[in-house]
Amino acid sequence: MDKKLVTFGEIMLRLTPPENKRFIQADKFNVIYGGGEANVAVSAANYGLDAHFVSKLPENPLGQAALNELRRFGVKTNYIARGGKRLGIYFCESGASQRSSNVIYDRAHSAIAEAKPEDFAWEEIFAEADWFHVTGITPALSSQMADITIGAVKKAQELGVKVSCDLNYRAKLWSQEEAKEVMTEVMKYVDVCIANEEDAEMTFGIKSGSDIEAGNINIEGYRDVAQQLIEKFDLELVGSHLRVSHNASLNDWVVVLYDGDNFVKSQQYQIHIVDRVGGGDSFAGALIYAQLTGKNLQETVEFGAAASALKQSIPGDFNHMTLDEVEATAEGPASGRVKR
Repeated sequence: MDKKLVTFGEIMLRLTPPENKRFIQADKFNVIYGGGEANVAVSAANYGLDAHFVSKLPENPLGQAALNELRRFGVKTNYIARGGKRLGIYFCESGASQRSSNVIYDRAHSAIAEAKPEDFAWEEIFAEADWFHVTGITPALSSQMADITIGAVKKAQELGVKVSCDLNYRAKLWSQEEAKEVMTEVMKYVDVCIANEEDAEMTFGIKSGSDIEAGNINIEGYRDVAQQLIEKFDLELVGSHLRVSHNASLNDWVVVLYDGDNFVKSQQYQIHIVDRVGGGDSFAGALIYAQLTGKNLQETVEFGAAASALKQSIPGDFNHMTLDEVEATAEGPASGRVKR
C-alpha cells in the first residue's frame, strides 16, 4: 500500500501580474492556486505518495476550481469540508534583480479561517495515515484555527502518525508574541520541524548568526539553531533550506538536516529564479517522501535540495517535477543542458 500523507491548511487563489509587471502596471492577472500545505501535497503526489489535503472551501465556482486543481495533480480531496463564504486570495508581484517580490493578502473571513472543529473528523482522516504535515500559517489564520491545529497535531500523535511542521512565520498574519504562544503548544506534538533562520528567530527568538538581509548565511550556525529546537521540543529531525539572495533573480540554495547527532548539508545550487513561491514547500514534500521511503539523511538532504531548487524554475506554487527528474538532479550534475 502507498504511504499515506495528510496535509492541512488553506489553498488560495493567487493573482499575479504577467511578465514581472508591478501591480500599478497590471491590466490583467494570471490565475494560480496554491498554499503551503497544498503545495506539499502536490509534490508528494508527484512522487507517488497517497497524498490527502484537508481544508474547507466555499460551495461556489472558485472553491470548486481550487479543489479541481488539486485533483488534477493527483491529490485526494475526500476530507475537504465545504461551506463558508469565500476563498482566500493573495496578490503576488514577482520581483526581479534588485526589486523584491511583494505579497498582498485578501484572505480575512475565508472559509478555512472560519472553520469549526466539527468540520474535521480527525479519527477518520488519520486512519492508516503515516504522516501529517502542517505549517505555522494555518494556526495564524484565526484563533479557532489555532485551536483546531493544536487538536489535529495532538490527535495525530495519539494515533501514532508522524507529525511535521514548517514554522513558516508570516508577519502579515500575526505578531511574534502570538506566534510564540501558539506554536509552542503546536510543537509539543511535532516530530520533524522545518524552520529556516528567520522562522526560528521570529517565532522562538533562536538566532543562527546569519545576516539574512546582507546575504550572509552561517551554515554551521544553523546546527546550533537545530540543536536548540531539538532540545526545546524533543524533536527527531530538524531541517531547512538556506537561501543566499544575491538579488531577487539570483540565489544560492543549500539544504541542511540535523538529527541531534548528524549534521548534513546538500550540494549548493545557484538558481536563476523564475518563481520562488513554493520553494520551501517543495523541500518539505521531498523530505517527507524521502523519509517515508527509507532514504538516509544524506540522500534525503540531496533529494530535498534538488526538488526545491528545481521548483523555482517553474511558474506557480506547485512543483511539477517528476521523481525521476528530481533524483537525476540530486545525483548531478545539474547543468541545465538541453536533453536530446
